[in-house]
Amino acid sequence: MTTPKMFDNDDYTKTLWLLLLIAAVVILAGTGLRDPWPADEPRFVEVAKEMVNSGNWFFPMRGGELYPDKPPVFMWAIAALYWLTGNLSATFLIPNALASLLSVFCVFDIAAKLWNVKTARNAALLLLIAPQFIVQAKTAQIDAMVACWITVAMYGLLRHFFYRASLGWYLVSWAFMGLGIITKGVGFLPLFFLFPVLIMHFTGKHRFTKEQVNWRLLLGPIAMLLVLAAWLLPMLYIADSSNNPDFIAYRDNILFKQTGQRYAHSWGHINPWYYFVVSVIPAFWFPLYAFLFSKPFWRDLKASPVMISLLTWIVLVVLFFSISPGKRGLYVLPALPMMALLMGAHITNVGIRPWFRRVLIAGSIAFGLLFLVAAGLCFAHSHVVAKELGNDTIKFAWLFLVTGVSWLGILIWKWKSMDLFAFGASFAITWVIYSTAGYILLNPIRTPAKEIMSTVQKDIGPTGELGLTRFKEQFLLFSHIPLTHFSYLSSTQEQDRNAWLWMSEKANRFVMTEDDSSIQCFDTSKAIQLGEAHGRDWILLSESDMSPTCAAPKTIKRYHLPMKTTYQ
Repeated sequence: MTTPKMFDNDDYTKTLWLLLLIAAVVILAGTGLRDPWPADEPRFVEVAKEMVNSGNWFFPMRGGELYPDKPPVFMWAIAALYWLTGNLSATFLIPNALASLLSVFCVFDIAAKLWNVKTARNAALLLLIAPQFIVQAKTAQIDAMVACWITVAMYGLLRHFFYRASLGWYLVSWAFMGLGIITKGVGFLPLFFLFPVLIMHFTGKHRFTKEQVNWRLLLGPIAMLLVLAAWLLPMLYIADSSNNPDFIAYRDNILFKQTGQRYAHSWGHINPWYYFVVSVIPAFWFPLYAFLFSKPFWRDLKASPVMISLLTWIVLVVLFFSISPGKRGLYVLPALPMMALLMGAHITNVGIRPWFRRVLIAGSIAFGLLFLVAAGLCFAHSHVVAKELGNDTIKFAWLFLVTGVSWLGILIWKWKSMDLFAFGASFAITWVIYSTAGYILLNPIRTPAKEIMSTVQKDIGPTGELGLTRFKEQFLLFSHIPLTHFSYLSSTQEQDRNAWLWMSEKANRFVMTEDDSSIQCFDTSKAIQLGEAHGRDWILLSESDMSPTCAAPKTIKRYHLPMKTTYQ
């Protein structure tokens, strides 16, 4: 591998800061240029906004109603920056960006300690090249943050077992598992790393010292439980003493439905057991897994207990998520940093072989042609792209063209010496183009709720009151007027009945909802059409659209969201 001069040294500090600078440019590029996009981002940002506006930081709320699906840690991070700056649009992407930079540091530092600076450099480069890592680093979804806590936990375990015995780092790893659990339940995944470590020790395949394996390992769960207790005990106390059924529902949902029940009996994102291996890893972990198909890798693996342990852990993590019927591609993200560490060690040992250069060349050709084909479709105003990007496809054509030309230009320049640096440069250029021009062009398309809420505000007038049913969180986030909704968690029929009752009590009230044939208590034939958002048509119902009668709701539920401060 031909190493650029700026990386061609064994100086830990210079190499680390250079990599972090490159990572920061790629990950932070475009921050402040776009609004929260589906999926998930509008929900988490709205919850963070309500934390600051309401002063209730302990129980996440969505439209004034408790949001029972996730613990509050990730939303706290967004809310804290909002509280400090007063600006959500400029800060909502920063928590995951910082978490991802911490992941890069952990991979680099532990690689330098276990092997050398060149290994650390290669491992960090591989992590930054893997598409899934940057995709999640540049979004406001929980997974990049929980992957960071898991990476820190793995860092502590690797330091203790394979670098130098350290009870402190061992306990830190368990504490971060606890933090991972109260961020998203899967924070315990580093526990799987103990299986290969202890099996190797007790079978005699690799004996650890008495300082590394002894009774003090049992102190680890205590560190984890202390972190869990810092959030769990106050939450349980408030829920039990409040006599508030919403708090009780939040407690039960978090402790039972969103943990074991969601894993064993998922109700969404159902995919076959081979989903990650066939549909996620080949595209989003490219090209890290290519080494699994080479004999030198397996020879390298047999000679290294730490590599055996890392690969075993990665396989166990993928297997763990594959067993559950509910699967999203981002679930396996926590295993990616350790995959980069594993492959970084191997690459440093054997170098870039001709076959791997061909893999990188093939990847460059594929990405380059993909962007050029997309540009051609945009120039031709193809329906294939128009349905996703709107009718004005020419501006996207130029974006795709520049990106495709950059891939093929670097490929031609480095045809005989393609390596990680050249391949990574192509990706870096792509991410920066996407995060600047791409964000600006895509933002209106990904945030249709902005225009709809502006239209609704004009339609109801300054004295009108607005209710919502069947809504998406973007409508809450981008509203500039107070809102009432009838429980996001209630059935659509219950929402309809509660909305009808609310409208019947006072004049000049309106309900915005999805244009759905199953709507009860309203005649939607003359409703005001508001437009399309999130693949659905939305309408505005007025008093004239109410049915003469409507069945009473089983429970009257209303949640009011005052616009103390609006998204900006």
